Amino acid sequence: MFKNLSVGSRISGSFIIILLTLIMLTLVAIMQVNKINNALIAINDVNNVKQRYAVNFRGSVHDRSIAIRDVTLVPAGELQGIVEHIRKLEQDYQASVQPMESIFAQGSDVTPEERTQYEKIKEAEQQTLPLVNEIIALQQKGDVEGARQVILNQARPAFVNWLATINGFIDMETQLNDTLANTARGIARTFHLLMLTLALVAVAIGLLITWSTTRKITLSLGGEPVDLLRMTNAIAAGDLTQTPELRKKDSSSILASLSHMQNALRQLVLEVRQNAEGVASASAEIAKGSSSLSARTENQAAALQQTSAAMDQVASTVRNNAESAQYASKLASSAASEVTQGSEMVQGIVSTMEEITQESVRIADITSVIEGIAFQTNILALNAAVEAARAGEQGRGFAVVATEVRALAQRSSSAAKEIKGLITGSVQRVNSGAQEIDQAAETMIKILTTVSQVNSIVNEIAHNSAEQATGVNEVAQAVAQMDKNLQQNVALVEVTSSTATSLDRQSRVLRETVSVFQVAS
Repeated sequence: MFKNLSVGSRISGSFIIILLTLIMLTLVAIMQVNKINNALIAINDVNNVKQRYAVNFRGSVHDRSIAIRDVTLVPAGELQGIVEHIRKLEQDYQASVQPMESIFAQGSDVTPEERTQYEKIKEAEQQTLPLVNEIIALQQKGDVEGARQVILNQARPAFVNWLATINGFIDMETQLNDTLANTARGIARTFHLLMLTLALVAVAIGLLITWSTTRKITLSLGGEPVDLLRMTNAIAAGDLTQTPELRKKDSSSILASLSHMQNALRQLVLEVRQNAEGVASASAEIAKGSSSLSARTENQAAALQQTSAAMDQVASTVRNNAESAQYASKLASSAASEVTQGSEMVQGIVSTMEEITQESVRIADITSVIEGIAFQTNILALNAAVEAARAGEQGRGFAVVATEVRALAQRSSSAAKEIKGLITGSVQRVNSGAQEIDQAAETMIKILTTVSQVNSIVNEIAHNSAEQATGVNEVAQAVAQMDKNLQQNVALVEVTSSTATSLDRQSRVLRETVSVFQVAS
């Protein structure tokens, strides 16, 4: 695992390990110093404080034991001063009791033994203080003997016990301080040995890492840096004839890699020289062939341009024919339409002639009726004239009228006969015209059929001409595309010829460039 690490990783790892060792030394030192500091704090800030308060207790109790004895010895005039002194000592005692009570109330820095001993001190205080008050009261009453008896029999043992419990507490604090001091000294000795051991281990690790890193770098380089620099400078200068001295079975060092690279470069330069000669020869042949191909391609391009121009003329002619055929088709369609309209008009004339014939027959019938009426009117006028003649002079005017009526009847009959004759002639001529019109209608139908056939043929010719024009256009487009492709081929041939010339020039440059390298023959 560690053999595969790089030099940078090894160096970084070495510094990291050394830093971790220093951090571990620092942490251990901090822990040990904290232990010593805690012991010193316990001695100075806790036990000595409790011991100082206990010493204050002892001084107050000791002074009160002496003062209570003086109560029975001083004159009555000085008794009050002694009592006040005792009360002052009690206040001093209470001044130390309050902080001591606070320490014991917290309980974090108090041992069970200390708490038990302190309870004994408070019990002794509670037993002794009533005796002090009793002695002062007896002395104030003048019972000196009673006060002395209380001092000797009760107060003296109580004060002795009280002082003994206080001294026991002080001795306990002294013992705790001695224990903590011994612990601190032991920690200091252990810390000294531990720091010395860890320092030796850190030095050993540093030496091991330095040796391992140096060996790794030496193995990675494969030789001295000067040898690598000399060889790389020689390769950079084009000298590929250097032969480095490699260790046995050395195939992974930088010097071995440089040797392999030099051999590969030497082989590459030889191959490049050979290939440059081949490229130069091939490029000359390509340039020669490209020139010949360019000439032939230009000839083909000229011929194809002529073909393209001819196809354009053919396409123009075919388009003109197609347009003429389309125009003829339009004319034939127009003629067919006009013939159809003429046929329809002839049919209308036939219908009109038939209507005229029918009207002429009706007029002839009406004329016959008029002729009959005129004949009857003539007879009636004749009869009226006969009757008027019979009437004589009286019927003369009536006879004149009858004569006039008869004349009118005759004239009407003559006109009716004349009209009838005219109508008969007209009917005959109308019938003859109707027959001719029927023949003209049949002729128009034949003409319409012929025009339709001509129109179909012309349409087919126009369709074929359009298809022919489309085909010719496609051929013209294909020829144009061929001409375009040929022009592109001409350009490509020119580019190829230019490239071949450039390749020949570059091959010469390549030969000159490769000639810089020195290789063994």
